[in-house]
Order: sequence, then structure tokens, then C-alpha cells
Amino acid sequence: MSNAQGRLTAARRRLIAARGLLTTARGVLQLVNGVLLFINDVQPVDFRFKLFYIFTTVISINIFLEIDMNTTPEHDKKIAAITFAAVFPHYIAKIEKKGRTREELLQVIKWLTDFDEPELQELIQKNVTFETFFQLARVHPNAHLITGAICGYRVEDIENPLTRNIRYLDKLVDELAKGKKMEKILRDA
Repeated sequence: MSNAQGRLTAARRRLIAARGLLTTARGVLQLVNGVLLFINDVQPVDFRFKLFYIFTTVISINIFLEIDMNTTPEHDKKIAAITFAAVFPHYIAKIEKKGRTREELLQVIKWLTDFDEPELQELIQKNVTFETFFQLARVHPNAHLITGAICGYRVEDIENPLTRNIRYLDKLVDELAKGKKMEKILRDA
């Protein structure tokens, strides 16, 4: 098991334990409130439940935020070694399955990398890795505006520049496949 998988597994165990505590504490509070209602014939006190829910939500968020969602050096090396030619057909299949066109995909890639179709075809024929692909690319100055999660990572939080650029491309292809308008995909602020 890799270090990242171990951290993720430990974080999941903490989250499951927190959910168990939440369920147990909620049951205890409901029992106490029921006993008070029965014995004293008083109105239920909603503020206790509201405070409890706020408290448990804060705990859950803190546990979730402790998960280190950054990539590992092994992951970065592995993803850098993938050839663009191996992934490009999958990009085409993904967007065409959702009703988008190859030309739209090329437009998105052109925006991010400044590669036109003949340059892309040449890179595909040369079977370049993503590392070489992005070394040759002129990444758009607004690429930093690409945010959100892709493949389990928040792209804006990825520290390795190459991995971040690869995930930027994945995110743009994903947005295209999801039907987002081109004006929003091409972040020209």
C-alpha cells in the first residue's frame, strides 16, 4: 500500500469513527430529551440539537480537511510518463459520447497549450509523453483560473506544475463533456 493510500485509508477510518460517534451522541441526546419530556412535561429544547449538529458538522469538516489530497512523487512520475497519443483517443471518445465535437476538443486544447491541429498530430506521431508535451506547450496565462476536482484531486491544490497542467487538461475535457458552454470553459478573463 502506498503512503497516499495509507493516509486516505486512515482518514476514512477517522470519518467512519466520527459518524459512529455522531449516531451514538444523537441517540443519547434524543433519549435524554425524551426522558425530560416524560418526567417534567416540558417542551423539547431544539437549541441543544442545533448546537449538536453544528458541533458534529465542524468535527466532520475538520476530519475531512486533514486528508492530504496532494499527489505523491510516484504518482507524478507515472502520469508524466503517459503518452499523449494514448490518452487523446479517450478524450475524443468521452466528448463525442456526450454530443460534443472533435473540433471543440481541439479548440480547448489549443486554448490551454497553444498547439494547433497539425502540431498535435505531429506530437501524437512522435508518441511524446505528457512531460514533453507540456515542456513544448505554451500554457495559457489564465490556466490558473481552472479550479475544481478531477480524478480525486483539486487542481488548484496540486503542487507539481506538470501534474497540475495535465489535470487542467483533464478538467477542461471533463467540462466539455459535461456540456459546459465554451465561453466558460475558455477562461478569458
